[in-house]
Amino acid sequence: MDNLTRISKLKDNEYQQIFGVKKPTFEAMLAILEEAYERLHKKGGRPPKLSVLDILVITLGYYREYRTMAHIGFDYNISKSCISLAIKWVEDTLLQDGTFSLPRKRELANPGTVIAI
Repeated sequence: MDNLTRISKLKDNEYQQIFGVKKPTFEAMLAILEEAYERLHKKGGRPPKLSVLDILVITLGYYREYRTMAHIGFDYNISKSCISLAIKWVEDTLLQDGTFSLPRKRELANPGTVIAI
């Protein structure tokens, strides 16, 4: 069963348990990534091995579960360098959009910092 089918069957409260983000956040991330992907590939090109949904699931799983890129690559039958590039693309795209942001280093060093999305 593919990720699209599996995720469509999830209840709202299961998103936080599985991906570490709530359903509205997940959907907002996915919309930003799909729009960026369309802009990037509007002239065509080679068909991708991974869908945008798969790339988002991989990225959130990488952060949530601390799996190695080699292990994730094995599950999706692609190289760990492709996993690395996919995760980097998601990070860069979401940060460039401005909807999501990360605290600065000094803020992270402060023990009272709360990271919220």
